[in-house]
Amino acid sequence: MLFKPGLDETAKAAGERIPGQAAAGGRRRPVWIVITLLILGGLTYLGWIALEQTKRDEGREHSDRAIPVLAATPRIQDVPVYLDGVGTVRALNTVTVRSQVNGKLIAVNFTEGQDVQKGDVLGEIDPVIYQAQYDQTVAKKAQDEAQLANMLLDLKRYQQLAVSNAGSKQQADTQRAVVAQQEALVKADQAAIDNAGAMLGFTKIVAPISGRVGLRQVDRGNIINTTDTTGLVVITQLQPISVQFSLPQQQITRVNAAAAKGAIEVDVFGSDGTTLADTGELIGIDNQVDPTTGTLRLRAKFPNEHFQLWPGQFVNVRIKVETLLQATVIPTSAVQRGPLGTFSYVIGDDDIVTAKPVTVQQQDEKDAVIAKGVGPTDRVVTTGFANLSDGAKVTISQNDQAPTADLAPQKRHDEHGARRGGDNSERRGKRSSGGGPKARP
Repeated sequence: MLFKPGLDETAKAAGERIPGQAAAGGRRRPVWIVITLLILGGLTYLGWIALEQTKRDEGREHSDRAIPVLAATPRIQDVPVYLDGVGTVRALNTVTVRSQVNGKLIAVNFTEGQDVQKGDVLGEIDPVIYQAQYDQTVAKKAQDEAQLANMLLDLKRYQQLAVSNAGSKQQADTQRAVVAQQEALVKADQAAIDNAGAMLGFTKIVAPISGRVGLRQVDRGNIINTTDTTGLVVITQLQPISVQFSLPQQQITRVNAAAAKGAIEVDVFGSDGTTLADTGELIGIDNQVDPTTGTLRLRAKFPNEHFQLWPGQFVNVRIKVETLLQATVIPTSAVQRGPLGTFSYVIGDDDIVTAKPVTVQQQDEKDAVIAKGVGPTDRVVTTGFANLSDGAKVTISQNDQAPTADLAPQKRHDEHGARRGGDNSERRGKRSSGGGPKARP
């Protein structure tokens, strides 16, 4: 009996799968895939739990560690209150020296940029014509005076004849009138002499004020006229000197109140805004507000002993309007800003910090005057805000030491991932935007 291959062997020989076996293999493959994915998912979950636990442990260890900071104690002192403005330096007096007579300029007696005194001769005009006119008026007066002397003798004779009835009284009265006319003519001659003398004096161009001359406008040898607009030279008074500046119209009340108490001190600073150039006093307040800018113009006078100020220069001006007596002052770096306003970290018992809201009355780049929120015995944090939060424990370094590397900005998140605080060690006039004080009951 011959062996016949079955259906399975025939299928295998033909390279085809049996339908039943193909279905069974197809069902087993998805099962293994699912099992593999479950195993991988479980391993990933376990790894994530382990990583989170490690992070929590590190965060707990980090939170238990004291944060190094620098601190300061508030000072009680008198604090001046200033108003700041921008002004322009102007000469207290400026004069364009012009000739008062026409003529040829024969001499220039100054050097450009020279300091001159009132009355110094700056230039000379040819005086020949004016000297001749003066001599003519003097001679005319001498002529009229000689005639007056003769008329006076005649008047005396007529009066004597009238007394003895040898002459008429009318003739004596007429002679008296002629004498009066001649006396008036002599007075007119004296006035002409004075005028000619003045014109002769004007041939010497003198400095009307003390100050510094500028660049020469006319060279020697030119004809100079009284109608010349440029003149011979411009004299500028530099000592003392004035500064004109503006303040917002909202400050009018404070300025007027300070002016009513006495002289107002004004400081002017150089181009860097910090170097004190000179100190003077307020000498004038404008009588109206500029409607286009809403500002009030003021003028101050400065001695300018060392010529720190120069006409046309732009300067920063600071005017003192009042003084806060026995004010509480802390470093500006201790004042932070948060969603609820300004606050400071105050170090309490066991070196635990508390974020206390503060009311800042005024501040500059260095100090801040606190009206409410900080007492004279409190200690406030000035540096080291990167990892600081309300209720954190701190360790205080020496106040005179520079911040250590531990005070450098670092990222730190709370339970909800919200970032707290901000580094405040290098800011200048700016406030940290994070780490505000929490609402306290």
